Amino acid sequence: MATLELVLLGLLAGIAGTLIVFRGRSFFAIALSHATFPGGVIFALAGWNLLVGQALFAALLVLLMGALSRVPRQGGQVSSGIVLALGFALGALLSSANPGLGVPVDALLVGSPLSVTFGDISATAAVLLASIVALAVFGRRILFHTFDPAGFTAAGFRSGPVEFVVVGIIAASVVVSMPAVGAILGVAILIAPAAAARLLAPTIAWVPPIAAALGVASGLLGLWASREWNIAAGGSIGLAATVIYVLALGASATFRRRPKPVSDTVERKTPAAVITGGE
Repeated sequence: MATLELVLLGLLAGIAGTLIVFRGRSFFAIALSHATFPGGVIFALAGWNLLVGQALFAALLVLLMGALSRVPRQGGQVSSGIVLALGFALGALLSSANPGLGVPVDALLVGSPLSVTFGDISATAAVLLASIVALAVFGRRILFHTFDPAGFTAAGFRSGPVEFVVVGIIAASVVVSMPAVGAILGVAILIAPAAAARLLAPTIAWVPPIAAALGVASGLLGLWASREWNIAAGGSIGLAATVIYVLALGASATFRRRPKPVSDTVERKTPAAVITGGE
């Protein structure tokens, strides 16, 4: 089951991770993963499904971040930082006040891929499928809004639906990654492969498939290292993802040093052309 869960999460890195990296939502995703910690603690105390508790808490925190970001002279980064501190502090307080918690705190923080259930795998598969469908419907508009927000507005499109879809995909992906890699390392398997793919991909279109491949490789390599050397699986997966990113960074730096032929040109389309299908 651990292998299947990590493969699904790796594939999800090709979608959610790419959105996180291209739209500059890394801190948002990190804040969300940390801040949903108390949701898991509360539902563990009640004897309910932890994933449901974290999902409900994630929805609440997204609304809170949206409200705080509208405060004058504040912004998304500030609101994410506040929510991160609030959620993680509340989770630590609840766990320390209940030493008899049925679920080990470290399992909530760093995850345990070897302990995932069929329900966890089903939730990850459902989020992956829903994300694919959402991109099939809104993909061009998301691309347009990501790279040319002013042009997107000028073209008469509303940013609200796009933001809703993007935040929904990111939040759902972060939540379903927690049983395997926890609240602290939950975004490692999403962000690092997409960041590495951005360095390696020849064009934007190649980023999602490369990110998915690197995400699967990170998960399986980390799982293998965990079994081979009897180390924490969540930590080894996070480290594997980081190592792959460092290797991609080195490869990208090496490639940039090589002189390009004069004839090596790339025809680019504007975001508006991507939407309309024109040149």
